[in-house]
Amino acid sequence: METTNRSDLVIRKATASDADTILAGIRMIGDHLGTPHKISATAEDFRRHGFGASPAFEVLIAEIDGVFAGLCLYFASFSTWRGKPGAYIQDLVVDKAFRGNGVAEALLRQTARHVREKGGVYLRLSVDAGNLTAQRFYERIGLQHQPEEHIHAIYGDAFEALAGLGESGV
Repeated sequence: METTNRSDLVIRKATASDADTILAGIRMIGDHLGTPHKISATAEDFRRHGFGASPAFEVLIAEIDGVFAGLCLYFASFSTWRGKPGAYIQDLVVDKAFRGNGVAEALLRQTARHVREKGGVYLRLSVDAGNLTAQRFYERIGLQHQPEEHIHAIYGDAFEALAGLGESGV
């Protein structure tokens, strides 16, 4: 187990048996943002895609005195401009009961160590536009907003339509 400078805070790598805990953490984010209806993931989705021979992501779980305190879900990324690997943090959450105790910063530091151990040199993430508290926190610890970038995404039927474009021989 990996520990931080707090004797009661332990950060460990998640296993498939943590899938329900991971889902609960993701639901905390949805609740915090007022968008729980947008979460359709299941614990089985996390078990299937996050563990095994070729996991799509990794998760670090923080516990204080054995109680879930937060998590950081991330996956490998590659910067073509830097020519180096890194990671994209998809989700970072701290349970309300443990906010203000350094859990999020400890999770980010441990994530950075894990990424560095694999040759990575950067972390990236996006933050909900209305989550000003998170934005201030990220900037305070050194993650800077990149005003020259905008996130674009495609989901659902629009994704299926785009994926189908290549089927016509193009």
